[in-house]
Amino acid sequence: MTVMAERALQSPQMSVEEFERIAAFAAKETDDAVTLEFVNGRTGVKKVADGDHNTIVMWLARRCMQMRPDLDLYQTQGLKVEQYREGRARPDAALVPEEHFAGHGEWADPSGVLLVLEVTSFDSDTDQRDRQEKPIAYGAAGIPFYLLIDRGNRTITLYSDPDPKVGYHNRRREAFGAKLSLPEPLGIELDTEKLKQYVD
Repeated sequence: MTVMAERALQSPQMSVEEFERIAAFAAKETDDAVTLEFVNGRTGVKKVADGDHNTIVMWLARRCMQMRPDLDLYQTQGLKVEQYREGRARPDAALVPEEHFAGHGEWADPSGVLLVLEVTSFDSDTDQRDRQEKPIAYGAAGIPFYLLIDRGNRTITLYSDPDPKVGYHNRRREAFGAKLSLPEPLGIELDTEKLKQYVD
């Protein structure tokens, strides 16, 4: 059964409004130590990032600043995702035009987001969340690119050509060490050799 067929058979755990109330309460009561997402109709807990995870996000931020100083890389900005904006996700980073999220609330509309980044964690939910559900959710929201840095598989994958029904039509996967181009309108070249240092 395809992921899309499985999604059609599942009923949401709760409404988006109920999730937002629970997420706000959890953030307040735990001083943001717990990050919740609502993807594919279910609540997920996003693991607190480790040092290597954060270093990878900063690695991408430096490359973006060097090659595209007109863009900002926001970390953990909440986004309304999936078809009809029924999901809520906190990507590890979102690449947007400068000051794009100024004035937005906790859960921003994804319009104008150029790329979202996820860096895998070493937990049991990573495969389902980052490799299966997030490509569908981000593609359905119309985000042009999804960049997955997969520490478990030592790969970097660029998803492109979003479609509200299937997620993304195109996927290019490279092993750490390869060069990967983020096409226009981004025009950013990534040499991923450095990523090998952050997986052991």
